[in-house]
Amino acid sequence: MNDDPRGALVQQGNIMRIDNALVEDTSCLDNSSGSIEVSYSVPEANNMTSIQTIRLNLTGNTVILDSFGQNMCICCIQPGMWVSAIFSARMTRSIPPQSNAFLIIVQGMSQVPSVTTTDRVIFVDVRNNMLLTGNPWNINSQTRFVVSDSTPITNRAGRPVKLSALRPGQLVRITHANFQTASIPPQTTAYSIQIL
Repeated sequence: MNDDPRGALVQQGNIMRIDNALVEDTSCLDNSSGSIEVSYSVPEANNMTSIQTIRLNLTGNTVILDSFGQNMCICCIQPGMWVSAIFSARMTRSIPPQSNAFLIIVQGMSQVPSVTTTDRVIFVDVRNNMLLTGNPWNINSQTRFVVSDSTPITNRAGRPVKLSALRPGQLVRITHANFQTASIPPQTTAYSIQIL
């Protein structure tokens, strides 16, 4: 785990900071409140690190910026994004611990190593923002992709299209995270989708 890009938790007076935390889960209630669960590294003995998580509560008072310094909405933060966070040193003793976030800077998804897969669409779930590719008769060859609102989807000409434009049988090139869940079929985050 020595080459893990996650940053460590640092305390500075009454505030805590994590640079380069990975968003593991999000909850967006009404774009004025929600929470994100982020993971960070913790140095251990023998030059090893472990990964821990913390839930950061977001309110209308939480400043959320993109990598260009522009304001972002609470609901725009998606699992798989990398963020820097400044939050209160007062935390709950729950698992994972919770704290109120003051500032979240979304660094995007580009810091995550990515992989490109070219495969056929099996199923498109617009309601849940999911895409399934692979062989429809072999579940072991299938992959489920989570498609966020910020995932660019383009047609053959390179023009933007919606997820609903994808149809079973179409050949697509998907750039996605190089990690996936251990479920069957495995699930990962799509960074970009192009119809071929």
